[in-house]
Amino acid sequence: MISKKLLDPDSIVVIGGSDDESKPGGAVLRNLLNSSFSGPVYIVNPKSATVKGIKTFASVSDLPPVDMAILAIPARLCAETVKVLVNEKGTGGFIILSAGFSEESKEGALIEKEVVSAIESKGGSLIGPNCIGFLNNAYNGTFTRPVPELTPRGIDFISGSGATAVFIMEVAVQCGLSFSSVWSVGNSAQIGVEDVLEHLDDTFDPENSSRIKLLYVESISRPDKLLRHASSLIKKGCRIAAIKAGGSEAGSRAASSHTGAMASSDVAVDALFRKAGIVRCTGRTMLATVASLFTYKPLSGKRVSIVTHAGGPAVMLTDALSNGGLEVPHIEGEKAKQLLSKLFPGSSVANPIDFLATGTAQQLGEILDACENDFDNIDAMAVIFGSPGLFSVDEVYSLLDEKIRSCKKPVYPILPSIMNVRREIDEFIAKGNAVFTDETLFGEALSKVCHTPAPSSTDFIRPQVNKNEIRKIIDNAVNGYLAPAEVRALLMAAGISCVPEAVVSNADDAVRCASEAGFPVVMKVVGPVHKSDVGGVVLNVNSSERVRSEFERMMKINEVTGILVQKMISGTELFCGAKREEKFGHLLMAGMGGIFIEVFKDVASGLVPVSEPEATSMIHSLKSYKIIKGIRGSKGIDEMVFAGVITRLSALLECAPEIFEMDINPLLAVEKSIIAVDARIRIEK
Repeated sequence: MISKKLLDPDSIVVIGGSDDESKPGGAVLRNLLNSSFSGPVYIVNPKSATVKGIKTFASVSDLPPVDMAILAIPARLCAETVKVLVNEKGTGGFIILSAGFSEESKEGALIEKEVVSAIESKGGSLIGPNCIGFLNNAYNGTFTRPVPELTPRGIDFISGSGATAVFIMEVAVQCGLSFSSVWSVGNSAQIGVEDVLEHLDDTFDPENSSRIKLLYVESISRPDKLLRHASSLIKKGCRIAAIKAGGSEAGSRAASSHTGAMASSDVAVDALFRKAGIVRCTGRTMLATVASLFTYKPLSGKRVSIVTHAGGPAVMLTDALSNGGLEVPHIEGEKAKQLLSKLFPGSSVANPIDFLATGTAQQLGEILDACENDFDNIDAMAVIFGSPGLFSVDEVYSLLDEKIRSCKKPVYPILPSIMNVRREIDEFIAKGNAVFTDETLFGEALSKVCHTPAPSSTDFIRPQVNKNEIRKIIDNAVNGYLAPAEVRALLMAAGISCVPEAVVSNADDAVRCASEAGFPVVMKVVGPVHKSDVGGVVLNVNSSERVRSEFERMMKINEVTGILVQKMISGTELFCGAKREEKFGHLLMAGMGGIFIEVFKDVASGLVPVSEPEATSMIHSLKSYKIIKGIRGSKGIDEMVFAGVITRLSALLECAPEIFEMDINPLLAVEKSIIAVDARIRIEK
């Protein structure tokens, strides 16, 4: 789909090129002529004989054969123009900057469809429409500024928004980042974010391709494709960070279960990114900061030393790292004393390592060498060094540049004096370094990177489930909530233990079942979805007389069709649920039950299929994980059994994609087993 004529054309025409650089046609021509492109550039402008000193063509029909076309003309003129270029001029690459297509009206959508059809009829490629263009090391087909520094190993940046792409590049350039390509996909009429990722994956060259990819995404049309190629690129050694905008939903959709209320497309995006190994960012500056981190050696642990000559920023960075789950370990011992002796009186090496405002480049070198060689409890060094504007910091920044390259542990330069030492920072960047200017943002970004897991494998052995029984139940079911017996049968077929239960329709049977189960029992209404809200759940029923009286009361509740009688058991409440999310498949959620789900919404999510390592990672990510491990003398939960329940539910959902929504709440952890006590399953075929 992405042709050579788009990526590396021999000739380019700008349709609508002009001398007026305040318009896209003039600005894109300026950028193109100032770029590295050395082939012929043609201009179509019926109103001017020359533009930028270049003779123009009055019509596309007058052009010689041309590989690539950039269109900056009204949308209504694009279809016919494209047809002439495709059929008569052999044009195979197109960038349409113009707006007025599917983003604006039905008529525009029809024009867009006509344009794509014409281009695809000859195997051509289209970026746009409604975009800022395309930029790579071969040519600049964008109309915006800034024009970033281009290097083959720079960043590949894909954006669904042109203006946002510009704003992100502005931040990135300030950080010292270079680019390899910029793809503004606009309406994604033919080529979207997922298609560009596929191209970058299929053409990846370990010797020459960029290893950093940034994404700004407003909609994900093919989650499976994004997952497949992002995971593949990361496994090849690339690192990817992304913003997915439009995540909040006004309220959450009306839902009949905990899972439905908490699940959303944004939760699914979170799960997708984690499964792929993508670092999710919340804003432009965070994205650029994470990209800057990608240019440094990967952090292999969680222990960071903070080296500073200013106390306040070090305290703020310590807070940011600690709050993000990283460590700022105490440094002590004979080696620490030796280091302290080399610093000015009043310095501290406890971590943060403060070598005072009067500290020298030589002292900084001693500190970094000690962190590199002497302190085994340090995995990386974050150096905060600015200036009040009283003296040059050239010597310090030169030493930093040398240590960044020579140390095996990553050295991160946090340079907050963006005005006082602008010249020195620019020279530091010119040596190939990315910089951080805000210590808190740096700490938050480093935490995000560290806590983003590696891509998950889908090639793993699933738990054994009774597929024949599952399909029999699903195939015979109708849309809506399954009866309790069917729910129980599905869970049992998936290998999930259920508490003994029976549904009864008269008081005598209720008493008999309760006696057989053994008192105390739990009684629940069958019919209403929210049983507790209508007084349809009674716990600790411990006599035949109480069974009869509760049966009579509960059968009078509206919509009740029967009463479920269960043996009452006790244990730690857990929760599992699932929701089928459009395009993404099943979103599986798990956490503690009770108030943790009702009030705190403490759940972890994963996209099916979920492997055992993913399930374990989900459990570890819970805020309540300390309770699962066991706290203050209380016995913990067997997390491997819990992970087994999650993977069995994943296998069930793979076998039964018709399951639209599922709640198991509570699951009770008892000794070495986990038992489903109450569950709902909704089918939508």
